[in-house]
Amino acid sequence: MTLRPLGIVKEIVESAGMGISYAYDDLVFLEHNGFLLQFVDTPQEILIHVNEEAVEDELEVALSLLQQQGQEHGMVFNRGKYYKLSQADEKNIRIEFLSKKDFAT
Repeated sequence: MTLRPLGIVKEIVESAGMGISYAYDDLVFLEHNGFLLQFVDTPQEILIHVNEEAVEDELEVALSLLQQQGQEHGMVFNRGKYYKLSQADEKNIRIEFLSKKDFAT
């Protein structure tokens, strides 16, 4: 089992004026679903996945803040993929990560 720096990521997210709503395995869901974070094998790296329904221009400031705050804490926040959410059943959601060919602009 890999230890993930959730405490540091929480501090970075909060210093960027956001909050974490839920963390599950390698994913970190923020209080809004414009994007989510994912831990990778490199402990100092986090991927930022963008919701396909998000207005990217509105997210740029938040993404930039995360990247800036991450640098100050020795972490690197890199752009990941796009994703879409759907309801799997009454209690669960489904996350589908999209390749560029799947994403309609």
